Formats: sequence, structure tokens, C-alpha cells
Amino acid sequence: MENLRSYLGGRWIVGSGDRVDLFNPATEEVVAGLLPDGLDYAAALTFARAQGGPALRSMTFAQRGAMLKTLAGALHAHRDELLDIGMLNGGNTRSDAKFDVDGAIGTLTYYAELGASLGDARWLIDGPSVSLARSSKVTAQHVLTPRVGVAVHVNAFNFPAWGLAEKAAVALLAGVPVFARPAPATAWLAARVMEIFVATDALPVGALSLSVGAPGDLLDHLGPQDVFAFTGSGKTGALLRGRPNLLASGTHVNVEADSLNGAVLGLDVERGGDTWTLMVSDLVRDITQKAGQKCTAIRRVLVPRERLDDLEEDVLERLAVVRTGDPRATGVTMGPLATAAQLEHVRTGLERLIASGARAVGGGPGRIDGEGVAAGKGYFVAPTLLRVDDAATGDAVHSHEVFGPSATLIPYASAGEAVALLARGGGGLVTSVYSEDRSFAAEVVMGTAPFHGRVTAVNAKVAGAWIGPGAVLPQLVHGGPGHAGGGEELGGARGLGLYLQRTAIQGYGPLVEFITGAGTRVG
Repeated sequence: MENLRSYLGGRWIVGSGDRVDLFNPATEEVVAGLLPDGLDYAAALTFARAQGGPALRSMTFAQRGAMLKTLAGALHAHRDELLDIGMLNGGNTRSDAKFDVDGAIGTLTYYAELGASLGDARWLIDGPSVSLARSSKVTAQHVLTPRVGVAVHVNAFNFPAWGLAEKAAVALLAGVPVFARPAPATAWLAARVMEIFVATDALPVGALSLSVGAPGDLLDHLGPQDVFAFTGSGKTGALLRGRPNLLASGTHVNVEADSLNGAVLGLDVERGGDTWTLMVSDLVRDITQKAGQKCTAIRRVLVPRERLDDLEEDVLERLAVVRTGDPRATGVTMGPLATAAQLEHVRTGLERLIASGARAVGGGPGRIDGEGVAAGKGYFVAPTLLRVDDAATGDAVHSHEVFGPSATLIPYASAGEAVALLARGGGGLVTSVYSEDRSFAAEVVMGTAPFHGRVTAVNAKVAGAWIGPGAVLPQLVHGGPGHAGGGEELGGARGLGLYLQRTAIQGYGPLVEFITGAGTRVG
């Protein structure tokens, strides 16, 4: 079995040191391996800045967009192969693997189209010019230009294809070279994506690098023109953000971390109606899709007290038909957790919530056997529904995210109480309000907006067109304040801002216009 390769300095490198095995999380069989050491990160980053950066900055937005379009087409051509890897190394059902791979293709395609719309410019004009005196002789214009460093992306284990492509699409379109490091446990898919990208010859040399090795001294070499974007646990994100060299040099840092996402069932919603059904469907999907290993999954479900028993019954009825096992086995609808460590984190997390006052009304922290797998093998837990009967208790439910197939029902009595309970999460990626009552929806949406990067307002009118709150769309910002890391990615052209420097250019009006006129105006 060959070891995965890194792509650094325009060449493939196997690495050195003791082999790290990658597993099929359903069977615990070894499916790939990597050698984590022997990678010269200082040289690789220097190469990216010296070779990839100038090459990208010499291209127009339209040319960079065409490059992304080629990458998206190449992934689509290898889609079935990539889905198979996602099932083998990620424990994904085929549907879950599509969520990852198609998300990568879709995001690349979206930013390819955005590049085409931005045209033949190489930087952006930010808003209208500003007169600085009574006459028009002295004016100023804000512009956005690419940073001349490198964007280091540290991605999470749950979306090895989408995580790589999503961050890279935005940075490359902005004109900044990318150094990506996927989580080792599921790096096979990211490594294969990189091989496909390189084979297109669409990328300038040094524009995109990939390390499947140990982090080593990677972050030690970042400076003031570089960008560091991290997706993972809040604890790790805080440690990385606080590194002395990043603070001293002012490296631009973006963190997307834990999120206790919420969903609120409106006081007006009756059992069995379209809005009720949408809530139940979204909740069950978020519990089971990718075995609950999504940063946007619903974790806390706020329910009017008089509806608590009914919602519990309907959700458990749907969860009862979920079949957990090897995602390659016929009929299986939920796969395992991605790693042995992830299994332990989820089991320990569920026990912590239960100790804090929640009770498991379906599933629980025990390890289970999966369909199509030998007894005792695989990283399986049952889809779990918890319940807190007193909203004043269960503090861990509002402070600790269980990154697995679980959610907790919590009673509430008013819109104000719902907002207060959501705020106890300390900041999140997304929360959703399911209600036909416009006044109630408006109060909860705007009340919780300061605590979330995205808020969805759902009613029966969207039935048939609704894709659920768990899908991260390139048109909308992805990120959240506080507990969620305080970062912000995507959001269409807004996402480019992470990699661009905003500068006010002021002086003699016609000269300022001449200097900045070659850019594309946004805002």
C-alpha cells in the first residue's frame, strides 16, 4: 500500500519517519498511510510566496475564475472515485460523500463564475470615491489588493474535499497562493483531490501546496502578509491564534470552531403541519448526516413546553428506522464516526451532558455494533436524542458541543426566553426559527442575530424548496462570533476580503482615478 504524498515546492514528496495508518472507520481496516516527517515548510512557504504569488497576481479575476472552473470540472470527472474514497476513509454513506464532494465542486464553480463577473481587473475598487475638500481636487478611493504572502489553511477531518476546495477557491480567486493541511485521519481524499488538481496543469507553479505530514514548525514561518485560516476545535483554535509569532507579526487569522447551533420551534406551530414537518426533517437529517459530524448541525432544539412530548415522539419515530453500519452495506443510512478518538469524544461528551441534567430518550453514549461489520468493530454510536425538562439546568448543553449524532430538546415559554437560551451558547454558526408568526420570527431572528453568523427563518412557504440550515452556501457568510471562533468565510465577494488589503489612496482627484481606475468596483 502506497503512502500519501505531499505537494510542496512544485513537487511530490512522500515524507519520512514512522508510518501513520489511515483506517476505514466502519471496519477498522487500514486503507492508506502517510509518513509525517521530513517536510521543509520554510522552503515550501518561501516558494509559494516567490513563485505562486506573483503568478496569481499577474492573472485577472476572469483568468483566475477560468482556472477554478477547470479544477471544478476535473473533480466532477473523477466524482465516483472520490465518493468511494469518502466512503472508505471517512465512513460516509454515498449520500454523505456527495455532500462533501459536490460541495467542493459547487463552491469552485460559484467562485469561478464570480471571477468571470469581476472581469479583467487584478484588484477591486471598494465603494465610491470620497471628496476630502470643498473642491474635487483632493479625493480618496478605497481599494482592495491581494496580500503578497501565503494563505495557510488547516482543515478539519469531516469535510476533506469541501474544506480544501472551499478555502482554496476564495484565496486563489483573490490572488493569494494556498498551503493546505488536511486532518491526517481522512487525508486520503484531500490528497487525491490535490493529485487531480495538479494533473490539470491549470494552477501556476506554487499556487497550491498540500501537506499530509505533521504540523511541525509550519506556523513558525508566518508573517504580516500571510493569512492563517483554521477549522477545528475551539480549544485548539484559541491556542493557535495566541501563538506569539502570529500576534507579534499581525498575521491575519481566521478561526471557525465549535458551534452549539440552535433551532426554535415557534409557539404557533401545530403538530403535523408543514412547518412542523420541516423542523423534524431538518433535525433528523442533522443528527444522522455524516453521523452528526457537521459544524452546522442542530445541537439545541428549543420547543414550547406543551409540544415537547409530541416533538420527541415524532423525532424518535424517524430515528427508529435509521440503519447504522458500514456505508457500503445495502440499506445503511448512517455510517460510523470518523476515528477512534472521535468515538471517545462523542461518548464522553454525551455522558457529560447527561451528568449535567439531560437525559437520553433515544440512543445514548454506549458503543454499538454496525450492520455489515464484525461485532466489536467500527466506531459506531446510535443516533441520540437528549432532553432537558428544566431550561434553567443542563449548563453543559449550552457550553459543550458533542460533535456526533445527537441533539437536545429544551423547553421554552416565550420569544425572549428563546433568545436568552440561544445566547447561552456563546456564539454560533447558525440558528433557525420555524414559525408562521411573523412577529415571533422577527423577534427571535433579530434577537439572536448578534450571536450567530447566519439565521434562517423557516415556514411552510419554503416547503419543497428548502435545503435545510446545515448546508454551507458560497453565497452566504460562514462563521460566527464568540464560541464559534469569531471568523468569517465565503459570502460571495465578501470572502475575498480575508485575503485582500483595504487601502485608502488619497491625493489629486484625477491622479487617484488614474491609479485606481483599472480595478473592478464592488460595494
